[in-house]
Amino acid sequence: MGMGLGGKSGIKADINVTPLVDVCLVLLIIFMVVTPMLQRGKEVRLPKATFVEKERKEADPLVVSITASKKVYLEQEALGGAALEQAVRDKGGGTPGRKILLKGDESLEFGDVRKVMNQLRRAGARGVALGVEQVKK
Repeated sequence: MGMGLGGKSGIKADINVTPLVDVCLVLLIIFMVVTPMLQRGKEVRLPKATFVEKERKEADPLVVSITASKKVYLEQEALGGAALEQAVRDKGGGTPGRKILLKGDESLEFGDVRKVMNQLRRAGARGVALGVEQVKK
């Protein structure tokens, strides 16, 4: 009646790969969602700074970039003058607590950046933060 030591018990010793596949797919989806957020705005060489203000977790900032050729972008869209002001208003740049991150290329002069800052102020922006690259000591 009973099975001896040499009998087959009917238990399969296969490895179940379903949980492994589930974890891999979840990680893939997370990386697909996070990666585009890391590279917002246009690619510019940021000025270097030894002291950088600690980032506070607030509302997602609007990213305004000024390239070395003095073109102004709101996120990835090229804008300038009144069009920039209107787009910032439309995207809620004047909302209290909504920050604007201004990324200016390091080759620009102060006057070029100041002109865009004035446009952002006219659009109602309350807080404009300048993007810099932190120098590691």
